[in-house]
Amino acid sequence: MLEVFIKNSKQREWLERLTPLEVEFKQRSALIDEEGSFPHENIQALRKIGYTKVTLPEEFGGSGFSLYDAILVQETLGSFDGSTALSIGWTLMTVGELFENRYWEPEKLAFFAEEVNNGAIINRAVSEVATGSPIRGGRPGTNAKQLDGNWVINGRKSYTTCSPELDYFLTSSWIEEKETVGFFLIPKDAEGLSIEENWNVIAMRGTGSHDLVLKNVVVDESDLVEIPSYNTGFKLNGWGLLIPAAYLGIAQAARDFALHFANTHSPNSIKGTIAGLPNVQALLGEMDLELYKARFALYCSAEAYMDEERNKTITNEALIAKHIVTNSSITVVDKAMRLVGAKSLQLTNPLQRYYRDVRAGLHNPPMDDLTITKLAQTAIQQYESKGGKNNEN
Repeated sequence: MLEVFIKNSKQREWLERLTPLEVEFKQRSALIDEEGSFPHENIQALRKIGYTKVTLPEEFGGSGFSLYDAILVQETLGSFDGSTALSIGWTLMTVGELFENRYWEPEKLAFFAEEVNNGAIINRAVSEVATGSPIRGGRPGTNAKQLDGNWVINGRKSYTTCSPELDYFLTSSWIEEKETVGFFLIPKDAEGLSIEENWNVIAMRGTGSHDLVLKNVVVDESDLVEIPSYNTGFKLNGWGLLIPAAYLGIAQAARDFALHFANTHSPNSIKGTIAGLPNVQALLGEMDLELYKARFALYCSAEAYMDEERNKTITNEALIAKHIVTNSSITVVDKAMRLVGAKSLQLTNPLQRYYRDVRAGLHNPPMDDLTITKLAQTAIQQYESKGGKNNEN
């Protein structure tokens, strides 16, 4: 099914490069989920093949992946192991966004590009318990103060995905002197930085989304790398589509499991396998319909974002794609479990893990209610911009 969306040899080459990792990643998934452990081996394997620098532009030594390219590989990786794909997806997203928009000073970007080429991975540390989702505009409780030409940072961040393997934390802090939010590039070995391993949830148990604790962490003045123009700790942009792509991969894995089950399960009450039963075929068809719908939304949104002319006019496409992909992925897993029946609830069956993991997508920004509200507001604004007139002749 994914074959329809592959456009060139570069994409195909990278999908083939990932293929040898499929079996070992899938074999580790159950134990990672059971223990709530972090997939260190998976991340190291991805570093080894250069996956962590695919969204770094070619001029900086990376693979120069477009958003569309990156979505393809992220979806594939998600079908291998959801926790691994989500963990590394934030690095691909952050690097892609940083270098596309050139947020930092040239010298700092050049330095960080060298780090990425050497395998460094990064994530934005923005969420806090008191503020809720950063996209809703809460002011961070983490604060930074100037002292003797340096910055001293104190605070705590939650949901710091991939924290056991991160080399850098791009951390939002409130800067009292400037009365604004700023982002600081903090290396993992900074004195006063620690990880409180408190990630204990039922979904995406292997993402290592622990708390980042900062106690009098001192960084150089130049490590204040961003003072964003937006008023939240999170900016909606096309690169965020790499996150729902991982959930779509989980849905594909669930569909593939159900399809295999349908073609091999043969109860003695019927002749042949259950794949010949109308109700089973209906579920298989409905699953594929949801997957196609999600992919059209996801990949078309990525194409619109990448097109310079269309990018000027798109408004809510990335939000819509995330909403459709997340909810369609949940639907696919649900239907796969209906097809397989009570066996899908067994702890040895991967479907119960897919069911838990895919629901985590509802809580990655932007959340569904924000998307629906934004669509309504856009409709009202468009109506008002036309003087309150409709398009009837």
